Amino acid sequence: MDVSENNMQEMPPTRCGFVALIGVPNAGKSTLLNALVGAKVSIVSRKVQTTRTQIRGIAMHGRTQIVFVDTPGIFAPKRRLDRAMVTSAWGGAADAERIGVLIDVTRADEDSQSALMERLGDIRQPKFLVLNKIDLIPREKLLALTARFNAAHQFEATFMVSALNGSGVSDILDHLADKLTLGPWLYPEEDISDAPLRFLAAEITREKLFERLHDELPYRSTVETEKWTTMKNGDVRIDQVIFVERESQRKIVLGEGGSTIKRIGTAARKDIMEAVDAKVHLFLFVKVRENWLNDPERYREMGLEFPKG
Repeated sequence: MDVSENNMQEMPPTRCGFVALIGVPNAGKSTLLNALVGAKVSIVSRKVQTTRTQIRGIAMHGRTQIVFVDTPGIFAPKRRLDRAMVTSAWGGAADAERIGVLIDVTRADEDSQSALMERLGDIRQPKFLVLNKIDLIPREKLLALTARFNAAHQFEATFMVSALNGSGVSDILDHLADKLTLGPWLYPEEDISDAPLRFLAAEITREKLFERLHDELPYRSTVETEKWTTMKNGDVRIDQVIFVERESQRKIVLGEGGSTIKRIGTAARKDIMEAVDAKVHLFLFVKVRENWLNDPERYREMGLEFPKG
């Protein structure tokens, strides 16, 4: 037996598993996912319900590959898109090996948190509690919340974190490293997400759209990458379409003299270049599609199942 064979025998076994992150809208799931992975794989916005489908981020911790699933926020759905998002969230939880339940401690008393806790009894997988934004409330209140939520549901562990600055995040990785199933890694070690780059690029542009327009364009827009061309010199040309429902919304996105769309494009191109590690030429087009919220094709593009009825 040579030295290399000896080393292979001494290596500890590998583990791999899916861990879903669930919570009400704006609990900080996307921020936590990015902190756990150590890179930006999910869009972050102050506006609620910005995550529309399951986003997977891959973290390596020792010999364990942890595939985190960022799910849409769970809330009382009113529209077809709402129903599709909530269905996707619970589906992500049902398919995972473990569930991380994220609570924004500054909003712990809201009814939506209680409704979420009530539904947890329907999920059989082991669950751990993540109290987020702990730097924003007094410690004594934090301890009381910990006791309250653990009395309401049996969690295997509780973590106190600030996803925004990364405090406490490594404790979650330490906990999961020896809890997931023994087996081979599902993705190459260097991967940080299983989402196609063209999807991530569209999500980045959608984030910049939210950042720039805030309440002017609530949820009546979506972004799709129509063309992705790698040029001979290694540069990437990306053509994206921003769909809105009305001409008045198209004018808002464009801005006076095209000023708003130019700023959105500049900000998006910068982040996309970091993601693809190449020079990017981004071309944005704004189109009116009056009933896109009821178009099954748009849901497929977003990775959602089209709810009937």
